[in-house]
Amino acid sequence: MYTPVKCYHPYYGPYDPCPPCKTKCYQTPPNLYLGFQPMNLQQYPLQEALYKGTLWPCLYDPYPTPVPEGGKR
Repeated sequence: MYTPVKCYHPYYGPYDPCPPCKTKCYQTPPNLYLGFQPMNLQQYPLQEALYKGTLWPCLYDPYPTPVPEGGKR
């Protein structure tokens, strides 16, 4: 299973005059983890596919929700 939200800590050098930055997070799309499209994937009904913007449930990714401070949901 993939994790759609990735977090990292920016590098803070020993002589950096600025205070360290907080954890940065970003979201990755599900198509990065699919590779080639397998045969016989489950499909949404036509109306639901038009609403969600994709025919296949494994490629559906709703708009990201804001990640709170610290990177934990």
